[in-house]
Amino acid sequence: MNILFLTENFPPETNAAATRVFERAAYWVRWGHQVTVITCAPNFPRGKLFEGYENRWSQVEEMAGIRVVRVKTFVTRNEGVVLRTVDFLSFLFTGTSAGVFEKQPDVVVATSPQFFAAVAGWLVGAARSIPFIFELGDLWPASIVAVGAIHENPLLKWLERFELFLYRRSACVVALTPSFKENLAARGTPPDKIATVINGVDMFRYAPRPRDETLSELWNLGDRFVVGYIGTHGMAHALRNVLDTADRLQNEENLRFILAGAGAERSALMAEARNRRLDNVIFVPPQPKDNMPAVWSLCDVALVHLRNTATFKEVIPSKIFEAMAMELPIILATPEGEASRIVAEDGAGIWVPAEDPDALAQAVRRLMYDSETRRTLAAQSLAAAPEYTRENQARKMLAVLELAAAGRGSEVGVLVPT
Repeated sequence: MNILFLTENFPPETNAAATRVFERAAYWVRWGHQVTVITCAPNFPRGKLFEGYENRWSQVEEMAGIRVVRVKTFVTRNEGVVLRTVDFLSFLFTGTSAGVFEKQPDVVVATSPQFFAAVAGWLVGAARSIPFIFELGDLWPASIVAVGAIHENPLLKWLERFELFLYRRSACVVALTPSFKENLAARGTPPDKIATVINGVDMFRYAPRPRDETLSELWNLGDRFVVGYIGTHGMAHALRNVLDTADRLQNEENLRFILAGAGAERSALMAEARNRRLDNVIFVPPQPKDNMPAVWSLCDVALVHLRNTATFKEVIPSKIFEAMAMELPIILATPEGEASRIVAEDGAGIWVPAEDPDALAQAVRRLMYDSETRRTLAAQSLAAAPEYTRENQARKMLAVLELAAAGRGSEVGVLVPT
């Protein structure tokens, strides 16, 4: 099968969407399929081109057997509504233009939360008369309202209507969580055309390992107890709550929080930590994808953190599965929902209410001093990881694409197991 995939984020970028698309596509190529990814020159989230790349109208490379076509876009930081919207719209036009001239694919897939990438996928599918599959990575525009980036207004109502139009026009929809599927079904999308294929982890990339001594020395961790948040520092993640928690735990001299990654809120968080003299918080700069397991190895506990808003009840952060594969107990500070259900059912960690620094501090102290509980949660975390392998998720997604290519997209919700 010849698969065309549109996504604004792709390696060497390291966010969840880039990793998900790349790792699954690598399996499809390994299994004999052709995959072309249309994306932009890597610049997320700082709005600076990665070394070795230019923002040209077209540049083609190969990664793990995947043909990668990078198109010109408006490059900007991952912050602010207006400039980011211009960025999204630029990919809509250049991505669509590139897609209509690609060798005839069997299907075209586009992933959100970059909503306009999905619009590009629909346009390419319509122009080429091929099935369009909408991968729903985030409920947009609901998610931008949830983080407070924009308030309810008539434009948002129009965008929601257009969102529902795209679901109707797609051959089928792939939802990253069961709640996303329920949400779409409640708003009129036939559930039989919605398959659920959640995130996963490549267990040959992420596995238990000793603490990386070079990195430990670099950030002066020694044998201290480390709580690690590894991921985007964005409006959705409410990481000021972690600073509030660290403030409450400053008397714990053997404790360190590490915040590793990049994002719209990172500079403000670093400035606030300096102003509050939070010496127990270490900001680790963004790392290459291949170095992520080494960063995880610094942690005694993995912290997964989201803003306290109802929209995020439906989200399953991919870092949960990376932490599981690294044999780490998880502290989950999110609205109670999909993510807390997984962690509870697998016995992989502790859930605390979102944006509650006292509850988070209590959970940190518990795992810091209760080594037996920590070891038990870590063992259960690792035992659960094989259920969420990226290979299994790639097979499910491929089954969806094959059904769509055969004109049976309306059956994926029945024929592809959750």
